[in-house]
Amino acid sequence: MSKKKAKLIYKHNSFDVIEEGDFVLCAVSRKEIMLKDLNYWNVELQEAYFSPIEVNERYKNFKKL
Repeated sequence: MSKKKAKLIYKHNSFDVIEEGDFVLCAVSRKEIMLKDLNYWNVELQEAYFSPIEVNERYKNFKKL
């Protein structure tokens, strides 16, 4: 079975699927996140994150700027 990357628009409490697929990539770790498991994203940056660890990493990087 072949998996396909989805394209999403992230909203504050949900996301819209622009292009059907099975997963998105974490913006920090590049791990695949199955859409059913997607819980963390940033609306302003339009990025998905695998876990709170990656969210924290992204936040720390932006605090440095």
